[in-house]
Amino acid sequence: MKSTVKKLMLPFALLVFASCNNGNGKYDATGTFESDEVIVSAEATGKILQLNVEEGVNLSKDSVVGKIDPTAIELQKEQASSSVEALQQKTNDATPQVNILQSQLQLQNKQIAVYNEQLKTLEKEQQRFIKLVEADAVPAKQLDDITGQVNVLKEQIAAAKTQLTVLKSQINAQRQVVAIQNRGILSEKNPMEKKVAQLQDQLNKTTITNPVNGTVLTKYAAAGEFTAAGKALYKIADLSTMKLRAYISGDQLAQVKLNQPVKVMVDDGKGGFREMKGSISWISDKAEFTPKTIQTKDERANLVYAIKVNVVNDGYLKIGMYGELQFK
Repeated sequence: MKSTVKKLMLPFALLVFASCNNGNGKYDATGTFESDEVIVSAEATGKILQLNVEEGVNLSKDSVVGKIDPTAIELQKEQASSSVEALQQKTNDATPQVNILQSQLQLQNKQIAVYNEQLKTLEKEQQRFIKLVEADAVPAKQLDDITGQVNVLKEQIAAAKTQLTVLKSQINAQRQVVAIQNRGILSEKNPMEKKVAQLQDQLNKTTITNPVNGTVLTKYAAAGEFTAAGKALYKIADLSTMKLRAYISGDQLAQVKLNQPVKVMVDDGKGGFREMKGSISWISDKAEFTPKTIQTKDERANLVYAIKVNVVNDGYLKIGMYGELQFK
């Protein structure tokens, strides 16, 4: 939910000294109550299907309060998702050809293993005939025949190993060819997937979620209306703690500090005053000329400093209400 924070203060013309002066002028500073406002705006464009907010109603943070028609965005997302699936189907798969070559590779390894066993047997036989020839027990021709068989088998083993290397090269080549073929296809996939994610984000924004705890102050739109991204829907403020903005003179600056407890007095509507506890939450580090409608303890002061006092609101305090401060 897009939101904009601004400060709300009624015109200082409301700060009439006669309206609240504690009867005898015993106050250190005066000011008006304000609160941080959030203007909640639409983040999607379309017809408002629901907007469950009413002025004066309290809303919790992250609660779903409305819905903007998502139909157009849903159709765009479906189209983009279909394009991603179509690209995936266009890609080539090297697995079938690689599986064939790997089967040939396994057979070649088995054949080499058989050749090696045969070679061991022939070499043993060759050693036996060498001893027999040396003892003149058999003709030398028999030894020559065995030696010839050993040499032939060694050549067969060397040829099989060469074929093994060729098969491995063919497997790598097949994978590289398919990867090159798919590279051009898959280069379109990443942008399409990002577009799908972007459309999903837009879909999420069709749900109107309240960003802060607070009370609805003003409602700008209603269900059935057409809205656009950035258009205000309602205004909300947290009124549980109000801020009294007041002004003090330079002489009073040394009397205040952050988190200092103070007494706050507001008109009770019966000619008297209601006392409340407050705490200084902010002190301006820059002086400014006294606003004409602001009363300070020393009315002759030309330069004043703004302060803010947090006051827990039990429901009595309202934005723009006038109040007085006494420093404890």
